[in-house]
Amino acid sequence: MSNMSNVRRRWIRALAGAAALALVLGADEPTKTVDAGGLSFKAPESWKSVPTNSPMRRAQLKVEPVPGDEYPALLVVYAFPGGAGSVEANLKRWQGQFKDADGNPPKIESKTVKGKNVEVTRVETAGHYKPGAIPGMAPEPERENARMLVAIVSTARVGYFLKMVGPDKTMTSLKPSFDALISSLEVKEE
Repeated sequence: MSNMSNVRRRWIRALAGAAALALVLGADEPTKTVDAGGLSFKAPESWKSVPTNSPMRRAQLKVEPVPGDEYPALLVVYAFPGGAGSVEANLKRWQGQFKDADGNPPKIESKTVKGKNVEVTRVETAGHYKPGAIPGMAPEPERENARMLVAIVSTARVGYFLKMVGPDKTMTSLKPSFDALISSLEVKEE
């Protein structure tokens, strides 16, 4: 009888652990469709829309931090008619916004993945974040232990940049949701 109780307790712990992991990863979380004017995607319902403060910004979504992190992650969707430089030039610029523990630009990962009807360049880097100045906007604060996830969609008419920055622990937990967002990216322009 004692052995059977131990087996039952282990199963209950395993199921509880799996349920907790599913919650952290956002598995089965309801999604909403975000229309970013010519580009749409699905994002978790818990990612809250916030007002944009620039015509270049087609959408902004805020994600609450995981326990232990002090500030939320922010996803900003930019659209630039005619594009905004090459993928390589943007990678270099973003890499310059981060420093590793030795003060050097960190490694930046880049790969091509599939959206719903478009190819997407997925970018990732982490370290000490010092965002670039944006004319007409208040400067963002520097952040230790930050991570950036980016999706770049280039069309003949518009360059779309989905840039998400936040605390490393929060952003690491959001990777599966960000990758699901990428797979749902759909270009709707003519």
